[in-house]
Amino acid sequence: MSLTTQSRPEYATLDVQVMVVDYNDENSLAYALHGVNLVICTFSGGEQINLITAAVQSGVQFFVPSEFEGSLEKRPENDQLDPYSYSSQARQHLRRCARSSQMKWTVFSCGIFMERFLPRGLGSLAIGYGSNLANVGSYILDMNTYTAECVEKNSRGHTVRVCMTSVYDVARFIVAAIDLGPANWPREFTMRGDRLSLRDIVGQCSRTLNAAFSLSQWQASDIAGLMSGFYQQGDYAKVAFYRQLQATVEGRYDFGHTSLNGLVNVQPRSFRQWLSDQFTG
Repeated sequence: MSLTTQSRPEYATLDVQVMVVDYNDENSLAYALHGVNLVICTFSGGEQINLITAAVQSGVQFFVPSEFEGSLEKRPENDQLDPYSYSSQARQHLRRCARSSQMKWTVFSCGIFMERFLPRGLGSLAIGYGSNLANVGSYILDMNTYTAECVEKNSRGHTVRVCMTSVYDVARFIVAAIDLGPANWPREFTMRGDRLSLRDIVGQCSRTLNAAFSLSQWQASDIAGLMSGFYQQGDYAKVAFYRQLQATVEGRYDFGHTSLNGLVNVQPRSFRQWLSDQFTG
């Protein structure tokens, strides 16, 4: 069953039951969730908080929050990438609900969505608005202007890498995990379709588009000064850009091992395959 704020006639051919709800009406949500065992949320903010509350009221046993990018252990308490505190508020609410009810929750961490590199940005999928990632060029490079900025080494001299998964494959991973039985889920699953250095990301995009990117390469120690300079200029989009780059350098989106890939029969696309599907397929 899919909950939505407006009718979705296109779902009829998919044999998906659609229920139109008001996410600001917890009683309406609780009614819609009656008899539901598992809820997977794909939006953040106050609407997600209301959905969590309604899920508890309805006796939902398992909840997957909209927390897909970046592993939990690498998110600082005062998270600069969570400017509206949507993420931290949701996790705090889930912890409170878990203590006062039987509902369990699990985060599926995928590194980053490959769709950050769509020519129209994550916003073309209605994703990323709460984290300043909706627009094209919000992260590392711009597929339209062929410009890129990256840091090759972190402060310890290690190569900066990013785990990434396509939105489609994230959905496949979650469906496969359901077959494992949510009762056995940990607090967090990690998964990925690829793991690349920032330079390799730029290189693969360049080869796919057959275009040379204008690359600005920074040192890890440069980022704080860049953020400060653009903040003083009032260019908050660039501040958000460098905050993302700083978090990447600090390992926010990287994990050496995955906990879900080896448990399920899902063969995710590599970044090279995803690029080919998007731009040459």
